[in-house]
Amino acid sequence: MSSVNATFSQEHNLPRVPLPTLESSCERFLEWCAPLLTADERAATEAEVAAFLSPEGPGRVLHTALEEYDSTEGVHSWLDTFWPYRYLGRRDRIALNANFFFLFKDSAHPQSQPERAAGLIAGALAYKRLLDRELIEPVVLRGAPQSMVQHKYLFATTRVPGLRQDTVRAPYSEGAPGPSRARHIVVFFQGAVFRMDVLGHDGAPYALDDLESGLRAVMKAGAEPAAPDTSVGHLTTMARAEWATARESLLSFHPGNAEALETIETALFCVCLEDFAPDGVKDACDELLYGDRGNRWFDKAVSFVVFADGRAGINVEHCELDGTTVLNFTDALLSTPPGAQSRESGARPQGLPAVEPVVFALDDALRSRISAAADAFAIYGRATATTTVSFDGFGSTAIKTLGVSPDAFVQAAYQLAHQRAKGRLGATYESIATRQYRNGRTEAMRVVTPEMLEFVRTMEDPTADAPTRRASFLTAATRHVARARECQIGQAPEQHLWELELIQRRRGAELGVSEQPGLYRTPGWLTMRDDYLSTSSAPSHNIQFFGFGSTSSRCIGVAYVLLPERFNLYLSTPQPVADQMHAFADRLRDAVAELRDLMAP
Repeated sequence: MSSVNATFSQEHNLPRVPLPTLESSCERFLEWCAPLLTADERAATEAEVAAFLSPEGPGRVLHTALEEYDSTEGVHSWLDTFWPYRYLGRRDRIALNANFFFLFKDSAHPQSQPERAAGLIAGALAYKRLLDRELIEPVVLRGAPQSMVQHKYLFATTRVPGLRQDTVRAPYSEGAPGPSRARHIVVFFQGAVFRMDVLGHDGAPYALDDLESGLRAVMKAGAEPAAPDTSVGHLTTMARAEWATARESLLSFHPGNAEALETIETALFCVCLEDFAPDGVKDACDELLYGDRGNRWFDKAVSFVVFADGRAGINVEHCELDGTTVLNFTDALLSTPPGAQSRESGARPQGLPAVEPVVFALDDALRSRISAAADAFAIYGRATATTTVSFDGFGSTAIKTLGVSPDAFVQAAYQLAHQRAKGRLGATYESIATRQYRNGRTEAMRVVTPEMLEFVRTMEDPTADAPTRRASFLTAATRHVARARECQIGQAPEQHLWELELIQRRRGAELGVSEQPGLYRTPGWLTMRDDYLSTSSAPSHNIQFFGFGSTSSRCIGVAYVLLPERFNLYLSTPQPVADQMHAFADRLRDAVAELRDLMAP
């Protein structure tokens, strides 16, 4: 492959994430929050924005500091400190709250659990071998090369808990330059952990049959379930500072625990073998999102989960990986038969891989902490309500025949369903990918525009005729597409204003802005970011469902797979508002049918 097509060859040629002007972000902020506010709330918000923008206002000082940071040598993006804070700075649990999952398509033919898992391992090793040699060509979307930096965090990457902020242990770093040289993975089975070699001493992957034999050896060695209070993986479900404290206790109690953590944290990835088959698709999704039994290490970047019936998926730690990158990975993994990937990777028979238990030394206090973590997370999981919604035979192809953007169609359906289920509209987040920029990740889009508000009002007006409803729908869809494009090119206010707030927290005294600016206490700021719906999509034929947890006490997480021929959703919300989520699901089925009929030629 020519150097111009090498995996990371385009990174320095990508444009920088544009830094919006302070004026444009404030103007957009007022525009974005306005549909959710009363007249008095808008007036109060406008007054604080004016003070923030004034020549002597705090906004000018904070924005100047951000401009200086953006122009500093070695800084790739003005968001370089924003992303670590957003993900690594959160102090609640990441299990269920931050990690996301994909439920893979089923195998073309029945496979045993060890066979399916061995195939996933072989595919992942083939991908790593290409990545190590930079033979994976940069993704190009609409003619624009995409940042591939996130691919450096697919293998041998682990989030490490900290008291104030977490850190990431990964290859391609100062401490570990270049690709990971680890030759092992960690396999979880019935609450026990095993190290398993998957690469030989010369770096060649083990053959498929060898990998399957290694997994069977793990299952034989772990045939007796581990005592629940010895499954250290439970600790990764804790709030971050609590887990950091527990980790220090592990390290200080016995020197062997450092070696055990080293094995897990440097492993290429996790494979979690479950000793049961899920009871249907929803149960499989739930288990992928927050299944536990001590059989996870939620801090690991990539964990393949394989059930007893061969059904499989992936749980992903979000701090360095977004859905688009993981889709690139899983599409490569699942689009080619494992046998072909194994051959192309240079795998060869090497006998039974080395398999060793990973054992932690524990005292009564640590065992008690593990048990408490397990119990607390089980309660937390039960406090989450979920459901799935499927539209078979209806997807983006059918929507396009209606003359509407597929994403605009489904987002409009979400708003109409929410109004009918909850009696109101609320702040709605949609993730927009921005990987065409250097170190680009996502931008936060807010879906409720004045046009969307008017569309819902029109649909709820019994006197509105079909032409009026169609016209209102098309107007809302057109505005939705325009706003999405603005977000794609970095013209969005939320992350910019949020980073200015974070600068005030970090450097306020130094910059002479000792108090939080009033803008961040306005009805506009608080309402716009109080999600009623949090939405994101993962379009791939290799994925059945995609999912994540809700983001607040009344939020519905809406993860959707919108493909030409089908449209699948996984919804999650706190149990106290479960009835509203189920009502939303029912109204969504109605809304999709209603809009389809409305726009039919």
